[in-house]
Amino acid sequence: MEVRTQPVGPWPMNTYVLVDPTSGQSVLIDPGAEPTTLRQLLAGTTPLAILITHTHPDHIAALDEMRGELGIPVLAHPEARAAKPDRTLNGGDTFAVGQHTLHVYHTPGHSADMLTFLTGDDANGYTAIVGDTIFDGGPGRTWSAADFQTTLHTLRDMVLLWPDATTCHPGHGPAFKLGERRAAIEAFVQHEHGNFWGDATWDRV
Repeated sequence: MEVRTQPVGPWPMNTYVLVDPTSGQSVLIDPGAEPTTLRQLLAGTTPLAILITHTHPDHIAALDEMRGELGIPVLAHPEARAAKPDRTLNGGDTFAVGQHTLHVYHTPGHSADMLTFLTGDDANGYTAIVGDTIFDGGPGRTWSAADFQTTLHTLRDMVLLWPDATTCHPGHGPAFKLGERRAAIEAFVQHEHGNFWGDATWDRV
């Protein structure tokens, strides 16, 4: 599957377009800003839906304009009320884009409505659009100790189960291979963090 991406907005947020090269079908993920840029990312494709990782403003600022222009459904978690989704997605759901299948994971912590979209196979590797679940240098920011504990569960029970060959594409910053961060993430979740919450890095152990 082809991954197109461009940072948009005043606090650069990575918008993604996933394209099935055979059919030309695509999905737009997190229309954060700059509709002209989003149109360029979609050029030459047939968009099927707009997918939302979570509804923080930097991820959906251009949603209403793109929804109205494209006339395609918006898919998001049931708690993503700000997106007014046409269809809700839960962990375990799938969505087909041409010959490819996106597997939906509910990955809360940074936000309660966070979704990750994973596709691929052992032969070609895996692609995960992770939103603000994880970044190259650490997990997404949390807003309470309870949120941070939820992040630890997400890392332990979902993220660490993905193959090492998974390329993680976050909402901000560069993509990275999960296998290159596995040891750091494992050490992070095993550490006793007490009542910590806020910004963290993998080396906070």
